[in-house]
Amino acid sequence: MRIALPVLDLALHDSVAVAGGFFQPSPVDNLHVGLSELFGREADFLVCGEAKNGREAVEKAQQLHPDLILLDLLMPVMNGLDAARVLKQVTPQVPIIIYSACTDSLIEKEARSAGVSACVSKSEHVSVLLENARRLVQQIAA
Repeated sequence: MRIALPVLDLALHDSVAVAGGFFQPSPVDNLHVGLSELFGREADFLVCGEAKNGREAVEKAQQLHPDLILLDLLMPVMNGLDAARVLKQVTPQVPIIIYSACTDSLIEKEARSAGVSACVSKSEHVSVLLENARRLVQQIAA
């Protein structure tokens, strides 16, 4: 699976794009590195790109064509919800996960209306993030 952190191919090696999520760096650089390493250690994921802010996440997704995009809610230049709205216009088939410390039912509702496929709290175990990522990529591959 390719994830953005952006993601490049489907199948066993799906790509992930990470901005904030693409894993975009959150205010803590170590978290950004940690997410890239987390997905990089998984045999079925390939981190195809990373972005420093929401606008860059959109640009990289258009260039890299990830299978999955991870966004943080709070990103510089363009927040995760605004980035998700744009991403759904330019890459409508690519699932988006918001991975953020700021999640509640109101934010989750707004994220869903922006086209986000799943919201995962940073307070949850990372296995929840990985499970959601795999489930979403498998759904589009089916």
